[in-house]
Amino acid sequence: MLILNSGGTFNKRYNPLNGELEIPYDNQIIDRILLTSGFKYDVAGVVYKDSLDMDMNDRKMLASIIMESKDDTFIIIHGTDTMNITAEFLSEIFEDRKIIFTGAMNPFEIDNVEASVNLGMAIGFAKAKPSNGVYICMNGFIEPCKNIVKNRTLGKFELVK
Repeated sequence: MLILNSGGTFNKRYNPLNGELEIPYDNQIIDRILLTSGFKYDVAGVVYKDSLDMDMNDRKMLASIIMESKDDTFIIIHGTDTMNITAEFLSEIFEDRKIIFTGAMNPFEIDNVEASVNLGMAIGFAKAKPSNGVYICMNGFIEPCKNIVKNRTLGKFELVK
């Protein structure tokens, strides 16, 4: 299993010099969560962007990394605003892999529970050896990417079956 970090709110940290939440170029948050699991997972930083700033080149880079990897199971930490776009893009490319997207509506630095639970659920789901496909793991749901969307009014993901 390979965990790919593309940034998003999950990773944002407060910069006291400019007063803004920023996505640092590191995997510190993921490493902190994984440290408590007692297991070792490979983590690779990929994009380090807010998902609203991600473009097709970023999505192609993720696809290329997945294509070239020896792994068949991936967890992608991704911003929630365009998670569905990237998930649907990858679902059109890969039928022979398990790809699970997760993220957080609140930065780990502000609320460490949500990010930790979402990543933990994604790891548990991946270890349960699901069928190949692209999934989204958010707000207690783990579903094929076409069955779950972000409800911007309520600020959470929900099923759309």
